[in-house]
Amino acid sequence: MNKLCCKTTSQGRLKSRNIWCKIKFNFRLTQDSVKFNEAIMDSATVNKQLIDQLPKIAQCPDQLETLLNAASFRKRLLLEIAQAKFRIFLVTLYLQDDEAGRSILDALYVAKQKNPILDIKVLVDWHRAQRGLIGANKSDGNALLYRDYAERFTHKIDVLGVPVRNREVFGVLHLKGFVMDNTVIYSGASLNDVYLAQHDRYRYDRYHIIKNKVLADCMVNFIGNTLVSSAAVTCLTQPHRPNAKVLKLAIRDLRSRLQSSSYNFISQHTTEKHVGLTPMVGLGKHKNYLNTQICRLIASARNELIICTPYFNPPRSVMRELRKALQRGATITIIVGDKTANDFYIPPSEPFKTIAGLPYLYEINLRNFARRNEAIIAKRQLRINLWKHDDNSFHLKGIWVDRTYMLLTGNNLNPRAWKLDLENAILIHDHHRLLEAQTQQEIDTILEHTQFIGSYKHLEKLEDYPVRVRKLLKRIKRIKVDHLLNQIL
Repeated sequence: MNKLCCKTTSQGRLKSRNIWCKIKFNFRLTQDSVKFNEAIMDSATVNKQLIDQLPKIAQCPDQLETLLNAASFRKRLLLEIAQAKFRIFLVTLYLQDDEAGRSILDALYVAKQKNPILDIKVLVDWHRAQRGLIGANKSDGNALLYRDYAERFTHKIDVLGVPVRNREVFGVLHLKGFVMDNTVIYSGASLNDVYLAQHDRYRYDRYHIIKNKVLADCMVNFIGNTLVSSAAVTCLTQPHRPNAKVLKLAIRDLRSRLQSSSYNFISQHTTEKHVGLTPMVGLGKHKNYLNTQICRLIASARNELIICTPYFNPPRSVMRELRKALQRGATITIIVGDKTANDFYIPPSEPFKTIAGLPYLYEINLRNFARRNEAIIAKRQLRINLWKHDDNSFHLKGIWVDRTYMLLTGNNLNPRAWKLDLENAILIHDHHRLLEAQTQQEIDTILEHTQFIGSYKHLEKLEDYPVRVRKLLKRIKRIKVDHLLNQIL
């Protein structure tokens, strides 16, 4: 009997001790969780402070205008070119030999003949300008168009090719910004029929008109001092041009200079009547100023984060900051183009090309991301919206944070932009929400043709794809080049 009592008492003590250990463990776990949450919130505060310390250009809100469609962008661009008095600097990936591209060149040459002292420079990617479209027959590309125009007019225009690397696949000129006198039109769009909605189809982008002399000057000075002055940058209107082999050392020198270059301006004081503008530029994997600020911007989000990208393939550093933002309770909205709204998409009814596999590769990335975050999507803390409007395509990029910061950029937020291409952006600081109505109108317009993805199951999987696409993607996976493709495309 005594032995039984002792045994029962011992078991009771052991049980009590186990309960007490569990309570202590759970208490410590709760404390650790609280400390972790406090740490990530403190981190957001620190990153916000660092963003606020960036140099700024003061901007009157009534001198910043958002256009909502490609047709308005085309009309405004032509109008600003016609009204320019002393300078026009257009920087774009390409100016295409099609109706819209020729209309831009027509406007530039008309302006130049009327005002010969008008300083006009068009900068395009050197490689892209000297080849045809992907899948087309070999040709001299758009350079033939530029040369033809130069031969027809008395007063010439400089169309300059910028080689960021010796080969296009390893880096292109992805800088954005059109400067007419003291007006900057910032868009991720290039200049051709579909970007300018010349006919029935359009490629949707963002379009902002900023009237600001300091911003225009610092962008023009960067173009002149860093790009135009380089021996690697050559005029594409001349019949005989050096090849990449001849320019090899000059290209290497240009890339080296670009990796340490920046927009130069004197920071200005902003009042409650101004928004702030921070222009930024970046190139390369290491010490990329633009990449650093983009990550810092995402890391500063406490309540709301909206991201637009045409190709869902975020770099690891961006994915890491997205996870942290979700952990600290921020609501994230990702707006991405449907695979059919991708500029590489080819309908199954048309002849298949290898490049047509890319939109499906991006959709697989998106589906995997949604599957990993299924529970968070169910709570509506993470929203994925797919954009699709008829047979038009989607090319939007941008970030909005806590209704306070807005990033205008051509950066696709993918590994290629992170490591290979020359990119830029304008960060808008709007602490007093002076642009709130305009910003909300733009977001609402973007969301108009989107569909909310409530589960990863709403996205097609490999087995649902056309036969040719399935075979291609399985082959890519088998030889393990999918990671490489994600890095360079």
